[in-house]
Amino acid sequence: MNKLKITIPALIVVILFTLGCASWNKTEKGAAIGTVGGAAAGAVIGKVAGNTALGAIIGATVGGVTGAVIGHKMDKQAEEMKKNIPDAKVERVGEGIVIEFTEKILFGFNESNLTSTAKKNLTKLVGIMSKYPDTNIEVQGHTDNKGTPAYNQALSERRALSVSTYLSANGISSSRLTIKGFGETVAKYDNSTKSGQAQNRRVEFLVTANEKMKSDAAKEAVK
Repeated sequence: MNKLKITIPALIVVILFTLGCASWNKTEKGAAIGTVGGAAAGAVIGKVAGNTALGAIIGATVGGVTGAVIGHKMDKQAEEMKKNIPDAKVERVGEGIVIEFTEKILFGFNESNLTSTAKKNLTKLVGIMSKYPDTNIEVQGHTDNKGTPAYNQALSERRALSVSTYLSANGISSSRLTIKGFGETVAKYDNSTKSGQAQNRRVEFLVTANEKMKSDAAKEAVK
């Protein structure tokens, strides 16, 4: 019975994101998610869709009017990122933001040291994130399927750590940062093509509300 209670809400969210509500904006979807159980839904969606970013953000969802307030705050941040960091792919998801940099923007092939271009882009990101301190940032490293799984896992972890270290050294509090390496296990693109492999060699940033933002949003929602 407990499994049924968890699965039904999660499936509802899957339907919302994959089949319906095409006209909804990201804030409205985020508010809807909260009515059907954020954490459980996020875990299921992350597994079903093979998208760790989507799953993690939905898992952190508050929902309702509070979630809508958070969503509007994230809208502002996302627009600023899109405007000022053209090399990044910025997407609003629910109550959070996913920022994607491909390998060619951040690293040399098969390397984990940041390039000069990477540092310029990350410095722009730091400038924006510093203006919005009430968020948590998860840095995820990913690779293509070349090489062994063990090697790819280690490379993804080194890259996520390299990015996180740079953010921390340039003013982003380490308390806001977490890192995860996924190696080749979460391919978003087609690994059977060179283009897809290149896109899978990426670092993603998951931006979600911290407890202070959630508390402030809850107060604002009842005004």
